[in-house]
Amino acid sequence: MEALRDDLNSRKFDGGSFKFPVGGTGAGISNMVHTQGWLHCHTPATDASGPVKAVMDALFEEFKDMRMPAPVRIALACCINMCGAVHCSDIGLVGIHRKPPMVDHEWADQLCEIPLAVSACPTAAVRPTKVEHNGKKVNSIAIKEDRCMYCGNCYT
Repeated sequence: MEALRDDLNSRKFDGGSFKFPVGGTGAGISNMVHTQGWLHCHTPATDASGPVKAVMDALFEEFKDMRMPAPVRIALACCINMCGAVHCSDIGLVGIHRKPPMVDHEWADQLCEIPLAVSACPTAAVRPTKVEHNGKKVNSIAIKEDRCMYCGNCYT
């Protein structure tokens, strides 16, 4: 087993990083569980790949050496829907929206079921409205920013 570990540790990319890092089992940190981020999700507050890479780079020695008192699971969810199982991990990172959604009044009535967007809001922060756009009145929505909890229900 030692010969296999030495062989895998000797295989590196030109930049010096390991091709086949050995670790992540036993009393150590396993690979992070994370959601898909901007690639596949419709409500992410952050992308998964950057934070996961940064965290695992910082904890790489713990991944290899397995010096923890017990197995440690780290997870990242890109929004408060928490698809990344952060609620059942030892360390959970959650991306949180901090601003209400922006409304593009030109397209809102053409691409959005306005009654559904209004009814989807759990805090009644979304209301129907008519706005002037390019000289004509169009149906749209207005966001009451002080009531918005940034959940993303209105645009998903």
